[in-house]
Amino acid sequence: MRCHGRRSALFAVAVAVAAAIVAAAAAAEVVHDGRRTYIVHCSHAAVRGADLLGYASGTAKGMAPRARVATYKVCWVGGCFSSDILKGMEVAVADGVDVLSLSLGGGTSDYYRDSIAVGAYSAMERGIFVSCSAGNAGPGAASLTNGAPWITTVGAGTLDRDFPAYVTLGNGNKYNGVSLYNGKQLPTTPVPFIYAGNASNSSMGALCMTGTLIPAKVAGKIVLCDRGTNARVQKGFVVRDAGGAGMVLANTAANGEELVADAHILPGAGVGERAGNAMRTYASSDPKPTANIVFAGTKVGIQPSPVVAAFSSRGPNTVTPGILKPDLIAPGVNILAAWSGSVGPSGIAGDDRRTIFNIISGTSMSCPHVSGLAALLRSAHQDWSPAAIRSALMTTAYAAYPNGDGLLDVATERAATPLDMGAGHVDPSKAVDPGLVYDLTAADYLDFLCAIEYEPAQIAALTKHSSDHCSANRTYSVAALNYPSFSATFPAAGGTEKHTRTLTNVGKPGTYKVTAAAAAGGTAIKVSVEPSTLSFSKVGEKKSYTVSFAAGGKPSGTNGFGRLVWSSEHHVVASPILATWT
Repeated sequence: MRCHGRRSALFAVAVAVAAAIVAAAAAAEVVHDGRRTYIVHCSHAAVRGADLLGYASGTAKGMAPRARVATYKVCWVGGCFSSDILKGMEVAVADGVDVLSLSLGGGTSDYYRDSIAVGAYSAMERGIFVSCSAGNAGPGAASLTNGAPWITTVGAGTLDRDFPAYVTLGNGNKYNGVSLYNGKQLPTTPVPFIYAGNASNSSMGALCMTGTLIPAKVAGKIVLCDRGTNARVQKGFVVRDAGGAGMVLANTAANGEELVADAHILPGAGVGERAGNAMRTYASSDPKPTANIVFAGTKVGIQPSPVVAAFSSRGPNTVTPGILKPDLIAPGVNILAAWSGSVGPSGIAGDDRRTIFNIISGTSMSCPHVSGLAALLRSAHQDWSPAAIRSALMTTAYAAYPNGDGLLDVATERAATPLDMGAGHVDPSKAVDPGLVYDLTAADYLDFLCAIEYEPAQIAALTKHSSDHCSANRTYSVAALNYPSFSATFPAAGGTEKHTRTLTNVGKPGTYKVTAAAAAGGTAIKVSVEPSTLSFSKVGEKKSYTVSFAAGGKPSGTNGFGRLVWSSEHHVVASPILATWT
């Protein structure tokens, strides 16, 4: 399993496959070993004429075009078993990859019980960067997985590209939606319109579940289906099979205004909750409701962008609240991706369309963006540790738009917080030259395990070293882990907390000055940094500092947010702050 090329110039990215997604344009060697499948992609060429059914057309190029990609199949029809995931990670580590990319959900159990955390720990010890999806269970709080501090946990944001579709009702009201439909169009004249809940005898009829629609009521009509329970595109199959002419997929409160484009099998468009509510009212109150759908193709320059996707899983980290997660966000909505020709773009049986690209949304898309960037950084800085790479990505990420307004969260339509986006959205050009990094070694992570009071057997189960143990003569603290973010926890009555950090110079000599602030409910938290100035004269030089957080009383469950920033003439090194009262 080896591609021809110089090791110094090409870095291997291992991908644990959670679906049948293979880069169709890349030459591949397939090696079977029992139940495991390894595919090594060796092509470095850009793919011209990439698109999905005419949408997002252009030239496709990976985040790290010269990286060798080894794909390890660990999921099957019956699911993704922990034993297969861990074995795939172990084989990738043994194969000598540089980056592990897992678009897979871990657990929220203790790290020594989490197969991904166990496999990632071994990878970290070998100098392998591990990037994992935060999950698609947002926008609920504490919904993320893969929260171990030796894993880079990635949430999802949007691009400035969209695929608009416009739904016009018979009363003249027009609503913006999205769609990737490309087939026979609806008539230009109004089409009869019906709400699925009014075309079914089933309590699940509004969801357009299989077999719930009455054909006589939906034949030749555009059907309004509620989002939820069954797959979005599958609802279109249900409408089509019942004789419907088209579909509008309306969000409920669970998804709000988030719009995810789908390759519908019939003329169909997704709309937000507010539009859906208006359409439900119209369909149930007008004696002869009608509608039409117009598909507008691909639009770029959509603003504001990026925004945090509603589905992107959120913090806090339920296993260790003292470690802020997710770490950052990357593009994860409506991403053009290579696709297997074995199934149609909907992934549903009966979809006979075949494409070599698809447009997909999820943290499964944002995670490999960060994995590719990690490969680029490793190529540029071959001596950097996985922690240094993550630090560079986090401390150069942006949390605001050019006008200064904070990045938005589509779920709340307000400014996103570090619990939604971590340090912010990745900025590749700045990450190559971060100035300073927060570095970590296996010994530091062992101290962290001691700080969370793991027993020797639990530590050994995670690290696989029976000699790893905690000293009875030392005091350990989660706040001492040299992480590029801060999470301070206070009792409801308030209190103080002290964190220590060490910065390593990886850029030009210079003097850095600090600014820091955090607030909750309009009341500032006092943040003190000592020293307030750090001077570096050479690459590799290390300087330490201490941050003290002091807060008054707040109701339990209150959160506050802020940023700590070290600035020099050439660099800005920023870290998010989370304060929580429990």
